[in-house]
Amino acid sequence: MKILVVGGGSGGHITPAVAVVREIIKEKPRAGIEFWTDFKYYKNVTKLTTEIGVAWGEDKKSFRKTPYIRVRRLPAGKFHRYANWTFKDYFVNLDTTLKDLIFGNIFGFFGFLAGLITSFFRLLPKNSRPDVIFLKGGYVCLPIGLVAHLFKIPYVIHESDVVAGLANRILMKKAKKVAFGMPLSDEVLAAHPNYVWTGIPVGPEFKAITPARQLSLKKAFSFTPEKPLVVITGGSQGSKNLNETTRKILPELLEFTSVGLVAGRKHYEDMVDLKKYENWDKASLDSNFRMWEFNTTMDELLGAADVIVSRAGATTIAEMASLQKATILVPFERLPGGHQVKNAERLEAVKAAIVIKDSEMVEHPERLLSAVRHLVKSPRERANMAERLHGEARSDAAKRLAKIILEEA
Repeated sequence: MKILVVGGGSGGHITPAVAVVREIIKEKPRAGIEFWTDFKYYKNVTKLTTEIGVAWGEDKKSFRKTPYIRVRRLPAGKFHRYANWTFKDYFVNLDTTLKDLIFGNIFGFFGFLAGLITSFFRLLPKNSRPDVIFLKGGYVCLPIGLVAHLFKIPYVIHESDVVAGLANRILMKKAKKVAFGMPLSDEVLAAHPNYVWTGIPVGPEFKAITPARQLSLKKAFSFTPEKPLVVITGGSQGSKNLNETTRKILPELLEFTSVGLVAGRKHYEDMVDLKKYENWDKASLDSNFRMWEFNTTMDELLGAADVIVSRAGATTIAEMASLQKATILVPFERLPGGHQVKNAERLEAVKAAIVIKDSEMVEHPERLLSAVRHLVKSPRERANMAERLHGEARSDAAKRLAKIILEEA
């Protein structure tokens, strides 16, 4: 059995795909698996899939020690769009207009053509075609999906957000199955027999922990175990607005809580001045603040937190739901389709998260400060909110998706 897995463009498309690969290997340890991704995430995917092989070898010594997962780069092009922009915004944000919307989209078009040609020649030989393709989402999936339809190779799509991305909207019509991370109404399911709600796959490391384990993790990160901890993260690349708002309110935050900031690879250098708050006495942290460019054990860092402040990407929300954490979501309104806003509003409606929109936070940083203070000082409300968010998680999402993929294969 040959299975091709495709994901890239963001970490939110990589980690769920890897979680599904893990489940496929459990069911079919000798399946031939390839993982295609864009150049940016090639090293990340290689590392994660290698870790799967090592873990599986330790668990199932009767099988070959490391299942071979071939990871390949694929050229791809992103089509840049920004929601809710007025005519004036294109001139006010002239650098973004030129860099992303004009030159970025020109390069994106040629990247898409390169991906289309590469996919065509890779899948042209019949003996190299997979039995099924799993498209996790993102622009890297579009050329492969189009070629798969041309060659009549069945493919399965997974859409995490409330609003489907452009690539998925194009590919949904010909997909054998379209799996959704968010619940679907009975009417939608009845109208589309190939639609199914699976939830969002997350790694097995994202799970609720005991209070004793949380204290241990705080200590491992050098924070005072008995003191509340707020973790602020904009994802692996970071968020400029979240970082800058943290800079403004940090002195007041440190009066009542410890703070861990994941500044992100893209914006870390702009935030190094905050290291003045991070005091060390030899190898021991002598303050209640730490900052990272990125943390490779995000499950443990988020597990240590009492409150998490984050963007509202669907995969991030699924991870926090699995961890059962009180969460403040700061959706970025200008992403295509406003999907982060809609993700966040759905949770706000069931009181599973506090929502402060990005523009609101930038204009009024004190609102984020007030929301954090309220949750830190309200342990019962924190627990109730975390429990409601945990109710949104589907712990078997990866297993469900793996079953669908194997059935189609």
